[in-house]
Amino acid sequence: MTNGEIWRLSATELTVLTKKGDLSAEEVVKDALARMHQVNPELNAVVEDLGAEAMERASALDRSRRDGALAGPLHGVPVTIKVNVDQKDHATTNGVVALKDVIAPDDAPVVSNLHKAGAIVIGRTNTPEFSFRADTDNSLHGRTHNPWGRHISPGGSSGGAGAAVMAGIGALGHGNDIGGSLRFPAAANGAVTVKPGLGRVPAWNPSQKAERGMLAQSMSVQGVITRTAADLHLSMPSLIEPDLRDPFHVHLPWRGNMQDGPIKVAFTKNTFGYALHPEVDKALDTARDALIDAEYLVEEIDPPDVFECGRLGYRALMGEVLTLMKGDIEAVGSQTIRDIFEVYFQEFPPIVGDDLIQALAQRSHHAREWSLFLQDYPLVLSPFLPQPFFKPDRDTEGAEGVHEVLGCAVYSYAMNFLGLPAASVPARLAELPNGPQPINIQIAARCWREDMAVDAAAAIEERVGQMAPILWEQMSN
Repeated sequence: MTNGEIWRLSATELTVLTKKGDLSAEEVVKDALARMHQVNPELNAVVEDLGAEAMERASALDRSRRDGALAGPLHGVPVTIKVNVDQKDHATTNGVVALKDVIAPDDAPVVSNLHKAGAIVIGRTNTPEFSFRADTDNSLHGRTHNPWGRHISPGGSSGGAGAAVMAGIGALGHGNDIGGSLRFPAAANGAVTVKPGLGRVPAWNPSQKAERGMLAQSMSVQGVITRTAADLHLSMPSLIEPDLRDPFHVHLPWRGNMQDGPIKVAFTKNTFGYALHPEVDKALDTARDALIDAEYLVEEIDPPDVFECGRLGYRALMGEVLTLMKGDIEAVGSQTIRDIFEVYFQEFPPIVGDDLIQALAQRSHHAREWSLFLQDYPLVLSPFLPQPFFKPDRDTEGAEGVHEVLGCAVYSYAMNFLGLPAASVPARLAELPNGPQPINIQIAARCWREDMAVDAAAAIEERVGQMAPILWEQMSN
């Protein structure tokens, strides 16, 4: 592998070479930064270039390795960090102009764990205002563009991470997910991710002035976006390492117990009245066939009511947002984000007061129904979105736009409300009128069995192939 091509390597491939000494961390980071400087001006995925300190850290890691220190599991792997998470001495802007000078006093647990594993942060990635859109644009950092073309949104809120990693800017892109913010960018860009379950990855921002609401605590999770499922198996064990600053972290190994016999998969195409696009239908069939060939037992059966559960969860979350965030949104948000939230409140009428307490109580009913179902079917294969990914700014187009972007995404935010892990993996490259576009599907899993979801994603990837090489060929033309 020559200079100018190192950036193409996955994290799994990189660590084999860096640990053996065939590649130095400096070589890896230098090539990653060159790729970033080449493609990021067109994408605006990375909004803070950390090249200087990344090279210093790479040099230090190389010296440490030469001195005989044990290399970490992510030794020399270039990564990006989303700007809504604390990284010491850098601004945690959350895409908001008023927060541009909020300098983090320390690293968040996810950043600390990546550092401990030997990863090297090369830049910080874009997010929409307050990290609360499925698209990525804001008045502070500007719009992020999808590397597949400007006719497709890059997704959100981890849109910068998804666009960066698929364009070859770092092998891993940190992101987070309260209603789909890892899976939306994965689907938009043809990447792979797993939304971890409740308590799996420790989380906290040292810069925060107040604690988050109960639903934000229980629905929001930290993770990474990758180009290949194998990189999730490589990186997630480091992310789930405990941190005492998160008192609700669940310390379990990444790999759970082996299942007896073939794993049963519930397969559903139910879109609850939303039209299922033919390309999404084909992607689901391909994913099903890939799992069957990989000796999973796939049965077409609907899981418990995800529509009622998802809508209840997001309406409850909107109630919490109305109570705890609306003042900040009105005070420092742009007119765009204020208008979007008004439509959110129409699409998902906030549940407040005594009704919110009842909704939170009902959450355990839905979680129990899913827990019992997943006892028989440890995995659920479903659509992520019923249609191919939407265009940029679709959520600014009133009720119809928000309905297409979030209203139909019940398989996404229901998993956050339930606290269940869910992977996203491309299962088809659709040839649409505006150009090629990846189509991702979702695989939900039992509580704390992210590894099973990622195994299934790997089986689908084995059949379909990775999207990144096709994208890079398109970008070079």
